[in-house]
Amino acid sequence: MTDIATGVSNLLTRPDVGTLVSASILSADFTKLSADCQAALDAGADTLHVDVMDGHFAPNLSMGPAVCGAVRRGAPEAFLDVHLMLTDPTSFLEPFAKAGADHCTGHIEVLEDPTAFRDRCHRLGLSAGIAINPETPLAALDGVAEIFDLVLVMSVHPGFSGQSFIEPVLEKTRAISARLGPTQRLEMDGGVAPANAATVRAAGCDVLVAATAIFGGHDYAASIAALRNGGGG
Repeated sequence: MTDIATGVSNLLTRPDVGTLVSASILSADFTKLSADCQAALDAGADTLHVDVMDGHFAPNLSMGPAVCGAVRRGAPEAFLDVHLMLTDPTSFLEPFAKAGADHCTGHIEVLEDPTAFRDRCHRLGLSAGIAINPETPLAALDGVAEIFDLVLVMSVHPGFSGQSFIEPVLEKTRAISARLGPTQRLEMDGGVAPANAATVRAAGCDVLVAATAIFGGHDYAASIAALRNGGGG
């Protein structure tokens, strides 16, 4: 698959690329957003993660297509991984595609027709992800996880960065990993840090989203390297 924004191969659909680190801009300094995003990329982040919340599905308001477009202009070569924590994610796919998104993930808790969401993503040139919240039973993904490019496991409750990692989701993560094919990605979002990165990777995740763990520190490169290869277990 080729992404709509840059015309290059989509990182999330390339099995030859190993563990990816996605820097969540929710914890970036919005007074210098472009510079912060570029600094994370220069430090080794593979993608930029854009958390979109509507105040309904997630109890917070965050970025819309305009911010996504600003990130695209500020980091034109970046891969933009957009996480739609929205009541109606399908209706926002086209605006985010036009704003420069490369990938969009919606939540199984709100998608009445996950296949239609995936197909719409693909028609827009986006890869497609399906997310599951910590409290949602694994059975919700039956017959669904297998048809997406990526499955995202939330390891905190949607809404705010800086929350503590919910360790019991690792059991669900391992079960999902066993069901995915070699060209599918498994992403974890929420409380991922160098201290638990090894455990997260061992559970099968090959895309690690980090917000505070990257943007909350002074050495982005060291944090990203630890997320990708290190960790305390």
